[in-house]
Amino acid sequence: MVFSALFRQAPVRVQPFLGYRNSEQLFLTVRALRSEQAAFDKRGFFANVRTMLRQYASHEVSGLQVRLTFKTGAGDKVAKNATTDDEGFAHFSVKLDPGYERPLNSAWERASVEWQGDDGAQKDCDAFILTPGRNAGVGIISDIDDTIMETGITGSAKAILRNWQRVVAQMPDERSVVPGAPGFYSALGGSNSSEPDGGNQQGIPQALPRPVFYVSSSPWNLFSYLVTFKKMRELPLGPIALRDWGFNRKTLGSEGHGSHKQVAIERILSAYPDLQFVLVGDDTQKDMVVFGKIGAEYPDRIAAVFIRKISCDPLNEAELNAKAALDQAKVPFWTGADYASAHGFLEQTGLEFDGRVEALVQTASEGSAPENKAPLSATAKI
Repeated sequence: MVFSALFRQAPVRVQPFLGYRNSEQLFLTVRALRSEQAAFDKRGFFANVRTMLRQYASHEVSGLQVRLTFKTGAGDKVAKNATTDDEGFAHFSVKLDPGYERPLNSAWERASVEWQGDDGAQKDCDAFILTPGRNAGVGIISDIDDTIMETGITGSAKAILRNWQRVVAQMPDERSVVPGAPGFYSALGGSNSSEPDGGNQQGIPQALPRPVFYVSSSPWNLFSYLVTFKKMRELPLGPIALRDWGFNRKTLGSEGHGSHKQVAIERILSAYPDLQFVLVGDDTQKDMVVFGKIGAEYPDRIAAVFIRKISCDPLNEAELNAKAALDQAKVPFWTGADYASAHGFLEQTGLEFDGRVEALVQTASEGSAPENKAPLSATAKI
């Protein structure tokens, strides 16, 4: 990528992203980079810009052998090797044979990633694997930009020019969380009790009772930035499906956002056929259109759809069709400008954590919970 010469003298390191597993398979993506681990402390405007440019202008390392090892209980281990591709990625899909049952409660599990450094010495680091509990019943799939983190970039050139500093000069602790988001995710997913983390992403909060997954159109380069932001704002961590950006139509075109998210959501649904999912997004990147397609195709798998409304414009034709598809599929739907007004909808639909499953009801102004929706899984603790 551009500016890669800046990183030629930096050591090779492997960045494990957050993985996940079911009882049959483990999924993890890692990336080999020639760079130092990012430090997101505020040091002034120009230092912040340099830090952010280093995130976007990564120097990937191809052809690196990486080994993943995962303990499956009772001392047993599974291991798999992979070689990084031209963009530095290695994608692990590890079969857990003869199977490794998911725990009763959702949890993070550790895996080990190993590679050979420039000096020939063996290097290693931990990777974290989210395992939804057998009693979870419901999971959450959420967007990031303008769903939990304010960007102010709603698609217009003026909005981009007005908010460019957020993207290239603000550290995670300077970014604004969407008002009410931490409380909303806590009410939906359960409490977010933290373990000591030592000030870096090696430590990880305890998993929410209801597992959280993220799908975003942001580039993989921002993974560490987004993890840091969530920790600082007491938002739940979870595997993030990000994109590898390039100067092409697939990345920059309007269709790229939706297709990426739809594929990522379907992959999660396939991994956990016993779970229903709540979809949370906003109206800036075709989330509603994607969620409408998912709800229509998998009506029994979607517990509810939440769309944060940012634009003052009325719903366009595609969004109206998506809402009609959700109504037809009897998927409860909420839309509103802030999460404070969503709490009542959580109660009405029986989705608030530790609530009781109640009959779904109509809501007047900000959403509707169609009647006759199939009941949530009997194993859901709600």
